[in-house]
Amino acid sequence: MSGENSDSATCSETTLTVNGKPHTLLVDHRRVLLDVLREDLDLWGARKGCDHGQCGACTVLVDGRRVNSCLLLAVAMDGSEVRTVEGLGGDGGELHPLQQAFLDRDAFQCGYCTPGQLCSALGMLDEAAAGHPSRVTGDTRDGGPEPGRPVQLDRDEIRERLSGNLCRCGAYPRIVDAVEDVIR
Repeated sequence: MSGENSDSATCSETTLTVNGKPHTLLVDHRRVLLDVLREDLDLWGARKGCDHGQCGACTVLVDGRRVNSCLLLAVAMDGSEVRTVEGLGGDGGELHPLQQAFLDRDAFQCGYCTPGQLCSALGMLDEAAAGHPSRVTGDTRDGGPEPGRPVQLDRDEIRERLSGNLCRCGAYPRIVDAVEDVIR
């Protein structure tokens, strides 16, 4: 295969809207979204942890849903809207309420998991508001929420919904406190 054709055989033009800005890139079919965000767009907030989707350090929001960016092929995300921790705050540099609550509660110790925790928490809040149940959400037959109605987030719900994000420092109680501060 000639050099000219090898790019078209292994790469595709991919357009992503990242933190509100459109980016069109020539992306190798084997590259994951995490690597494109970090290496091509210089967005270093999402962390490379386990590279197996087990730790949550790479969590970002794609089309409003939280995902492990280390597991998603970037070309499969063509046309998607991606929000990273860098895109949580306002245009004037103000912090997102979750970011402020994490600071206020000292919910980050080494800080490595914090970007993924923040993106996951934001996604979790949206999921609960949309009425998506978790494993611990009560069944409607047992007095739980009606389908499609917002789910009340207590400490058990928050812990369950954030269980895919690991914190090696053990800041879990403070993370839950920070999320509770935002939902009050």
